[in-house]
Amino acid sequence: MPEALFSLESVKKQFPITGGILERQIAAVHAVDGVSFNIYDGEALGLVGESGCGKTTLGRCIVRLLELTSGRILYKEQNINELEGADLREFRRQTGVIFQDPFLSLNPRMTVGEIIGEPYVIHGVAGGREKDSRVVEWLKTVGLNPLHIYRYPHQFSGGQKQRIGIARAMALNPRFVVADEPVAALDISVRASIINLMKELQEKFHVTYLFISHDLAVVRQICNRVIVMYLGKAVESADVAELFDNPVHPYAQALLSAVPIPDPEVRKDRIILKGDVPTPIRPPSGCRFHPRCSRAKPICSKEEPVMRMVGKDHMAACHPF
Repeated sequence: MPEALFSLESVKKQFPITGGILERQIAAVHAVDGVSFNIYDGEALGLVGESGCGKTTLGRCIVRLLELTSGRILYKEQNINELEGADLREFRRQTGVIFQDPFLSLNPRMTVGEIIGEPYVIHGVAGGREKDSRVVEWLKTVGLNPLHIYRYPHQFSGGQKQRIGIARAMALNPRFVVADEPVAALDISVRASIINLMKELQEKFHVTYLFISHDLAVVRQICNRVIVMYLGKAVESADVAELFDNPVHPYAQALLSAVPIPDPEVRKDRIILKGDVPTPIRPPSGCRFHPRCSRAKPICSKEEPVMRMVGKDHMAACHPF
């Protein structure tokens, strides 16, 4: 087992809700609520779940775009929330983010050369001709024409914009990158090329990915290991092949049953979940999935299940059944 690059310990992130004349806090959105797992060096870890389950919030906490409410995130055994000054600057240099929407994540007033070259300027790595030379090399690496360095984002297609976003995230050769639904806003015909590009970059630069997605078919192509989240909680963790072949948690089983199979002769029983996703402002007691679970028992509404081993390197937070 490779070393843990990140270790998450009981991570919580809440967003306060204020009201009244004095704007006092009256409630909170429990976006991430007690999540613990490791991210190992060189792997591509998938983080999956429905919209609103806390995937993006957790990803932004890991690279410290958001401050934690409680818990710890260790990067190479250093608590990232205690980093300051030069140490924090070095941490920023070793991490990157690929955002979901390539149309909104690129500054329309900056040229491609300025967008990709900005990390070099901020961190004082390169300037002038050296910076432009590095930008040109990254344009070639992500499959774009070097002459595009002088163009603006509106002159590119969605897939090309995402390639620019990938080049920006990889500009400083980071050790870790959060890929937040990087192909969700793209046409299906473009997705495969972006996924292949990300796999090539991982092999070439030995970068570790946290790949956030709700599309399990995409996760299966690029990830080694998968963590399933539901309403701010991690409910199952396993190698990608093990999760697809033997899901244990009822929520993971429902997600996998919705993955389409490209064979019209193969019929698949779809698990239809009842009810709506509960509000993260007032999450259910006990297991958060129990209001929608067909196998729920009395204990499920009273006691919160803990992650337990259900197989080799396979964990699930579900009461025994």
